[in-house]
Amino acid sequence: MSTLIEDYALISDLETAAMVGRNGSLDWLCLPRFDSPACLAALLGTENNGFWRVAPAACLSCTRRAYQPDTLVLETEWETGTGAVRVTDFMPPRTQQPGVVRMVEGLSGSVDMRSELRLRFHQGRVVPWIRVAESGTVAVAGPDAVWLHADGSVPALHNQDSTVLEFTVAAGQRLSLTLVWSPSHRPEPPAPLCVPAETALKETRDYWRRWSTQCRYQGPWRDAVVRSLITIKALTYAPTGGIVAAPTTSLPGCIGGERNWDYRYCWLCDSTLALSCLLRSGYREEARAWLDWLVRAIAGATADLQTVYGVGGQRLLPETEAPWLPGYEGSRPVRFGNSAVSQYQLDMYGEVLDTLWLCLRAGIPMPAHVWSLIEALMGHLRRHWHEPDQGLWQVRGPRRQFVHSKVMAWVAADRAVRMGELLGRNGSLGEWRAMREDVHREVCREGWDAQRRSFVQSYGSSTLDASALLIPRLGFLPARDERVRGTVRAMRRLNHGGFVRRYESDGRDVHGVDGMRGAEGAFVSCSLWYADGLAATGHPQQAREAFERVLAIRNDVGLLAEQWDPDTGRQLGNAPKAFSHIALVETAFALSARPLPAGGPGHRRGRRAPAKARPAGSADGSGSGDATARRTAAVRALPESDGRPTRR
Repeated sequence: MSTLIEDYALISDLETAAMVGRNGSLDWLCLPRFDSPACLAALLGTENNGFWRVAPAACLSCTRRAYQPDTLVLETEWETGTGAVRVTDFMPPRTQQPGVVRMVEGLSGSVDMRSELRLRFHQGRVVPWIRVAESGTVAVAGPDAVWLHADGSVPALHNQDSTVLEFTVAAGQRLSLTLVWSPSHRPEPPAPLCVPAETALKETRDYWRRWSTQCRYQGPWRDAVVRSLITIKALTYAPTGGIVAAPTTSLPGCIGGERNWDYRYCWLCDSTLALSCLLRSGYREEARAWLDWLVRAIAGATADLQTVYGVGGQRLLPETEAPWLPGYEGSRPVRFGNSAVSQYQLDMYGEVLDTLWLCLRAGIPMPAHVWSLIEALMGHLRRHWHEPDQGLWQVRGPRRQFVHSKVMAWVAADRAVRMGELLGRNGSLGEWRAMREDVHREVCREGWDAQRRSFVQSYGSSTLDASALLIPRLGFLPARDERVRGTVRAMRRLNHGGFVRRYESDGRDVHGVDGMRGAEGAFVSCSLWYADGLAATGHPQQAREAFERVLAIRNDVGLLAEQWDPDTGRQLGNAPKAFSHIALVETAFALSARPLPAGGPGHRRGRRAPAKARPAGSADGSGSGDATARRTAAVRALPESDGRPTRR
């Protein structure tokens, strides 16, 4: 059986990332960038598609593991019949060549260890040529060369498939194994590290701890917030500031299904919440870098705005399939690239303009040409906002008049007007105000279902969509509006074992909307939006319960995938998902806006939640009578400083 998605931990050097299982196997690694071809791809296939396991020869899963506090340095420990050993995995923040360090340390007795490295370049497909050099073992295929270096005089055993090192560590002994990538055309091998492994470990640990101390959140869920922020930072491509949605591709939303997408890119729909999350957490430099990436990426004709870009801002991300990879637990096809680049999404314009507005409110300087960009974006949107699109969820079915897309068109006009008023740019404000009013009237008329007492997914539809929970956060309507309250109450219909699906499904297809077969799990971000909606509409204890259900499904090192399956108690989808962790931070801030009562909510993270979780608390005040339900401290919605206006 494949390693569970939640059994993987993340390490990163801020330009790429690796996924390490509880069995000590590194099963996913793309070098030298997040979006480079994978050289270890067992995550999406078998060991023959590439892995690197460092563990006791006679053990499978570890005894315990954890990140060193406030860092991305992973410690994995095994207790065996002869002794105990620790493997410390990390990737030094990039200075020269990308590399992975695996430090083996004897804790007690003596333990026989085995390192097996099976490299498969070009998406787990190409067997490299392996040879021994003075500085270590090198594997070469096409443009890539990967060097393996071991401290001391540990002999390596080579065959056509892999490189194996077998050694024994006693208490107090340490041995470092280093994997370094280099372009294969360079005549000289790269140095294993610029500094000794011990120094690299200290510098990496110090880097993450210095970065973590900047976090401004001081509420009851600080550990979870800091871990989420570290994860978001780890998914940032440092040279450009772009934030990838996840470091993986094709981890399925349904085991055995076809909802398998490549998330190693940067989505505009993540931009507003990502920036808000970074700003309110105290990370202005990261927010500024994300803004700079955004402005560069969308430069050009406004009609050419894309939903997704590469980490460098590249536009061409052709989607291909990899038939040689059997997929995670047989979930095929395995995809590389993402054809969402060619989809039409109206919400992108609102996301971009909301991001610019947040930056302006936060005092982040914007390039002089940005106002021309704003005018161009609004000129295009005024001509096209009536058109159907493929929506927030990037459906692969027919275009529709999605309500969320229209709400984001309103957001675009609203933020453009506010920026114009603040900057004294009055030329087009009258037209933009008129558009804002037109969109608002149409959404309230066409997007509201009087029978269901809720905003729905698209005009003329009765299907519920969790994106409607964003209406008060975006300022389209205040939380006190009865239409918002009705929408939050209606979202109970999306309940799946205490979590929230993104929209109503019949289990085979979603009313033809997304054009895909098969069911999917509940969405982590939607479950957190529901918690926000409960808090905003005056139900703080149910909001905390919904939030703590999400905290309970983090894995043992605090990571969240895109989805959760309450029926099987498993994470689903690409992992870790930046949007899930962004939503967690945002919800923690919203629920911590006022002090919690003594003995506030528990902070223990569970290995995984039970298969059948308790249903979500209802928005009308009913709910369970446990200790959590007795907490009655008031919680208010997002603070004014968040920069999102509330429509009066």
